[in-house]
Amino acid sequence: MKKINVKDVNLFIQRALKEDIGQGDHTSMACIPAKKSGVASIFSKESGVIAGVKLATMIIQRIDSGAKVRCFVKDGENVSKGQKIITLKSSVRNLLKAERIILNCMQRMSGIATVTNKMVKCLKGTKTKLLDTRKTTPSLRWMEKWAVRIGGGTNHRFGLYDRIMLKENHIHFGGGIKISINKVKAYLRKRKSKLKIEIEVINLNEVNEILSVGMVDRILLDNMDIPMLKKAVQMINGRFETEASGNITIANAKKIAETGVDFISCGAITHTYKSMDLSMLAQTVV
Repeated sequence: MKKINVKDVNLFIQRALKEDIGQGDHTSMACIPAKKSGVASIFSKESGVIAGVKLATMIIQRIDSGAKVRCFVKDGENVSKGQKIITLKSSVRNLLKAERIILNCMQRMSGIATVTNKMVKCLKGTKTKLLDTRKTTPSLRWMEKWAVRIGGGTNHRFGLYDRIMLKENHIHFGGGIKISINKVKAYLRKRKSKLKIEIEVINLNEVNEILSVGMVDRILLDNMDIPMLKKAVQMINGRFETEASGNITIANAKKIAETGVDFISCGAITHTYKSMDLSMLAQTVV
């Protein structure tokens, strides 16, 4: 699990504010006195797994270090329609500056956490863990992978730098499975690196080839049907970790897990989720 880099979060908030405010929030400046304080609460308009409470706190306190925050729900908890999530107290202008950034983040994170949690529950009773992928929004990977963890999933690699992953195109351009693996091993020896090696296969012949070569940590079984997955897992027989990928859905996740794979990776949890509907409303009391 990768820890959140506070500097990255603060830079994101800074850029988000600049994008949204520009020369100034003329609406608020026109009708809200600069020193007027206020209280606003965020409510859920539907049920799901909430995510982004900690980030919302970081956002408002980045804008106003003296802002008061009261959380009624923790990240990862289930919420129902109409439930109060968090209350913020600051100047009214600051609350309105923070409103859209907070809601955008929480809605997206909660949507990811909710669909992740549903899929994790589908895997209950198996040994299989759910992984995310690099199919994330550029510059917002940290946020989306954070949401996956909140939903009960496990992060795969964060980028090209933290794992060797020989996929179809690497193997094609690299000269084939055996040559590519040997090149990777030589590269890692030269750099004195201990990066894990994962390699993608699409059929049983490729599984056999890898078994004859070895020198990897995990085999990614891509877009295989259930019978082929079962056979591949039997062939590998625990020599290497196994990961199934390709068109993973809530409907088929359990059957795929029952083939005995160690991991299921699913890009859909970070690229085709539905954002949770949340709203922020002015309050007269905390």
